[in-house]
Amino acid sequence: MGGDDFGRLSYLVLLGAVVAFWFFVQNRQNLGKTLQQALIWGMIFLGMIAVYGLWPDIRQTVLPSQSVILSQGRIELPRAPDGHYYLSAQVNGAPVRFLVDTGATGIFLSRADAAAAGLDLADLAFIGGAMTANGPVRTAPVRLASISIGDIVDRDVRAFVNEGEMRESLLGMTYLQRFSSVEIRDGALILTR
Repeated sequence: MGGDDFGRLSYLVLLGAVVAFWFFVQNRQNLGKTLQQALIWGMIFLGMIAVYGLWPDIRQTVLPSQSVILSQGRIELPRAPDGHYYLSAQVNGAPVRFLVDTGATGIFLSRADAAAAGLDLADLAFIGGAMTANGPVRTAPVRLASISIGDIVDRDVRAFVNEGEMRESLLGMTYLQRFSSVEIRDGALILTR
């Protein structure tokens, strides 16, 4: 700890002691209740410090992140709390979060993700169709310049833009078949090139 850090810490401790002394002098008639309230606020403060210190671990548990092991051409996707697998990729340089869907034949982008990836929504021709859990939807075929996950890059990829509302874009079998191995092990979906 440097001299500046020690000086700041000393100042904060002194300031805290003065505030605590003033608080106890003002409430000396109800000292028992004051101590109880001070203990409650102290516990709240310590709890907030603990949450702040443990936040990276808590976030990894609640929203686990994918890991890309480039040397092995391997992507590990942990199962999300909702039971699905999500993959974050760059589509034409724009970040897109996909729901990995083995029931989908192709790559289906939401309109918002398509716009973020630089596709002009006004130029799309919704001439195709797909059957979803919510019924039939119209789709527009597109070509994506690139989809990249770390150093894994695929170029000139066929995809579709869904005309209806979608919470997440879907990454279906035409993309998953680009991997030599797709397996689920120990709660993770593992994609290997």
